Amino acid sequence: MSRKERSKFSGKLGYVLAAAGASVGLGNIWRFPYLAAKYGGGIFLLVYVILAVTFGYTMIVAETAIGRSTKKSPVGAFRKYGNSGFHHFGGWINAIIPALICPYYSTIGGWVTKYLFEYMRDNTEAVAQDGYFTAFIAGGFEPELWFLVFMAAVLVVIISGVKNGIERVSSFMMPILLLLALLISGYSLSLPGAMAGVKYFLIPDFSHFSAMTVVSAMGQMFYSLSIAMGILITFGSYVKDEVSIEHATLQVEIFDTGIAILAGMMIIPAVFAFSGGDSSALNAGPSLMFVTIPKVLASTGIARLGGFLFFVLVLFAALTSAIALTESAVSSLEDELNISRNKATFLMAIFMIVLGTLSSLGYGPLAMIQIIGMAFLDFSDFITNTIMMPIAAICICILVTRYITTEKIAEEVMKNGHPFKRRRVFEVCIKYVSPVILAIILLSSIANVFGWISM
Repeated sequence: MSRKERSKFSGKLGYVLAAAGASVGLGNIWRFPYLAAKYGGGIFLLVYVILAVTFGYTMIVAETAIGRSTKKSPVGAFRKYGNSGFHHFGGWINAIIPALICPYYSTIGGWVTKYLFEYMRDNTEAVAQDGYFTAFIAGGFEPELWFLVFMAAVLVVIISGVKNGIERVSSFMMPILLLLALLISGYSLSLPGAMAGVKYFLIPDFSHFSAMTVVSAMGQMFYSLSIAMGILITFGSYVKDEVSIEHATLQVEIFDTGIAILAGMMIIPAVFAFSGGDSSALNAGPSLMFVTIPKVLASTGIARLGGFLFFVLVLFAALTSAIALTESAVSSLEDELNISRNKATFLMAIFMIVLGTLSSLGYGPLAMIQIIGMAFLDFSDFITNTIMMPIAAICICILVTRYITTEKIAEEVMKNGHPFKRRRVFEVCIKYVSPVILAIILLSSIANVFGWISM
């Protein structure tokens, strides 16, 4: 292991902005709104908020405390508490997940960069045309170019370090992201017919409640709070002892949930207004951001400005999350190979180029490469989010309850006299609630992918 002094965030604000940046990503901007629309609007939002302050809170506290107490990335953190097969498996699965997500996430980040470029040069009518998005991702090698541009931006920040790179960029991007979200939400609310979308999104209608509402809201937790990606363990290892983990977690929860709600307020009222109140227009899934939103923007009088501001917001969200994912992978390489940050970043860049190329060209020149009938990007998303992340989170629950103990976690949280007001919630969730929730997510998600149930 390297004996060099470990990098640290400057303080609580640096950690909160970086952790919030990791949490606020593409999952908040496009995934949250279309899931909310599909699974009951206000009732989905209510279930999500309840889960965020219980299950989400528990996992953030656990991972951050593990990272700070060990001062290591996931593999070393698990190994500190034992040398069994479980410890090796639990550490490595938490370390591998971000490395596998980075390449395909950067591919989608490249798509966002491409759309921002088109709005910058006032190509608003073209991007709103039917078939434009499909032609772009399947038409040739252009997606590879934009993937490389996005990836390069991420790696520049990573190589700059924790304080000068990640913290500085997050401190700049997150306030702007929040401001843009407020501006765009305000405009969406001003559209004729938008209030129907607001009512659908904010007011719970229990007649829309179903088991799938809960399962989908639970699945969204992973995307929204960066749970079981190794990120929070890694970031926790950079947190100073004088920082209150519980208070910082509360701020991350508020920031993340607030942005998710603002994303809903940006998109749902606007699409409601555009579609004449048809909530099914939101069920476009991943294409919502690249097909439906450009059409909505084209129907306004500020298509160029609106598109520019929207995709700047989305790009910032994508960058902060991609930076966090890449940092987690690079930190693991530094620790486990005992190499410098520059060398670890270089190795990660090669890995990202190989897998990212398979994703970026997977709908075009490399479309023949499929795994279990899925394009490489879709398979990467399936294997990480559906299979690996719930398993990784279960490993964290086992590590805390069987090897570390909740008492030791509580000591870490309460270090330097800090409070642990929701300790009872944490203990009940980590021991009983979280493992059950995670098992449900794992089994139901697998069943949905293979068509055994419909979500």
